[in-house]
Amino acid sequence: MYSSVAGWLGQDQRGRSLPQGLYISDAAFEFDTQTLLKSVWLYACTVAHVKNPGDFYLFEMANASIIVVRGRDGEVRAFHNTCSHRGAKICTAGKGSNPRFTCPYHQWSYGLDGKLLAARNMPDGFAKTEHGLKPVALENLGGLLFICLADNPPPIDRAKHDIADQVSLYNLDRLKVAVQEDMAHQANWKLVMENNRECYHCDSNHPELNQTFLAYGFDSDTPVESEESKACDAYVGSQIAKWKELGIYRDLIEFPDDGWHRVSRLPMAQGTTSATLDGQPASRLPIWSLPESDSSSLSVHTQPNSWHHFFCDHVVTFSLTPLGPDSTLLRTSWLVHEDAVEGQDYHTESLCAVWRATNRQDGHLSELNHAGIATDGYTQGHYSLDEQMVEAFKDFYVSRSRAALASLQGASQ
Repeated sequence: MYSSVAGWLGQDQRGRSLPQGLYISDAAFEFDTQTLLKSVWLYACTVAHVKNPGDFYLFEMANASIIVVRGRDGEVRAFHNTCSHRGAKICTAGKGSNPRFTCPYHQWSYGLDGKLLAARNMPDGFAKTEHGLKPVALENLGGLLFICLADNPPPIDRAKHDIADQVSLYNLDRLKVAVQEDMAHQANWKLVMENNRECYHCDSNHPELNQTFLAYGFDSDTPVESEESKACDAYVGSQIAKWKELGIYRDLIEFPDDGWHRVSRLPMAQGTTSATLDGQPASRLPIWSLPESDSSSLSVHTQPNSWHHFFCDHVVTFSLTPLGPDSTLLRTSWLVHEDAVEGQDYHTESLCAVWRATNRQDGHLSELNHAGIATDGYTQGHYSLDEQMVEAFKDFYVSRSRAALASLQGASQ
C-alpha cells in the first residue's frame, strides 16, 4: 500500500522541495488524509469557539467528522460525529449550541459528555453505558484545542507547556469569535502551508501586512545583532528590553525535539500595536493581562496545519484542511474580548482587512505554485536561507510520513 508515496519520500533531498507526486497526486492526497494526518495532532479550534456549555464545533477532514463540545461541567471533549446505533451523522451544522445531541434518524439521544441517554425499544440486556459516542483525543494548549485521530496519540506535553506558557497572557477563555471565514485555495495543502512558513515573498506581495509586520526575525530568533540597519537593531533591542521588563520575553522556541511547534515574540513596525491598516488597535477592549498596549505580537506555528497571531487587542487563528490534491480549505477566525460590541468597540472591516487581503494574496501565490509544479518542467527546487521554516515543515512531513508508513506495514504483518 502506498508504494508510490514511499518512493517519493525516498527521493527527498536536504535543502530542496518535495518530489512532484507528493504535491499533485491522488495517491499522496489519500495517504495524507487517511494515514499521515490521522497520526498527528491537528489544530481544531479555540475555547472561544465552544465558549458555553452545549456549544459545539465540527472539525471535518476527508472521511473524518469530529464534534468538539463543551460539557455542562465546563470540560471540552471531542467525539466522532456518528451515531452508535447505525452510524448516521448526528451534527450537520458546522457549529451551534445544543442541550444534548439527538440523532435525526432514529432519535437516539446523547449527553454533552457523549453518554447515551435514550434509545427506544432496545432488547433486554442492551446497556446504554456501552453505546456512547466514540471519543477522540483532545488537548487544550492555553486555549488552542488540538485533536488526534490515532489510537495512541504522540506525546504533546512539551508543546502543551511551551504554548500555554505564553498564550495564557491573552486570556482565550475570555474571548469570543467575532468573525470566522473560509476560503478555498486551488492548491495542495502542503503548498499553502509552505507559503505560510516563509516571508521570502512578503516584501513584494503583501502591502497591507507590511504596514505593521516585520519579516525581521521571522525565520530565526529576534537577535539584537543582525544585518539590518543600526536603527532597526536599536529598535529591536529596546523592544526586547521592554519585554523582559514586562516579564513576557522568552527565548525562541523553534520546533524542538519532535519538530512540532514554534513560539516567538516578534516586534511590529514602530508606532504600531495591532495588525490593522493603520496599525492601531482594532478593538477598544484589550485582551491581554498587561496594563498597556505594546508593539509586539506573539506567533505560534504548529505542524502540520495551523498558525496563530496574538496582539494586545485581538487574536487571529488559521487552520488548513485538505479538500483534494489541488484544493485546500483555509479557515480564519478573529477573536476579540467577550464584552466587545461590534460597531461600538470594534468594526469588522477594520479587524479583518489586513488578513483578508493577505489570505487572498497568499491563495493566489499558492495556486501559481501548484500550477507550476504540475507541469512537466518541475524539479525539486533549492530553499533560500530565508526558508528555514519551510524546510522544518517539509522535514516534519517526511519524517511523520515515513513513521506512518512503517506503522501501516507493521500492522499488516
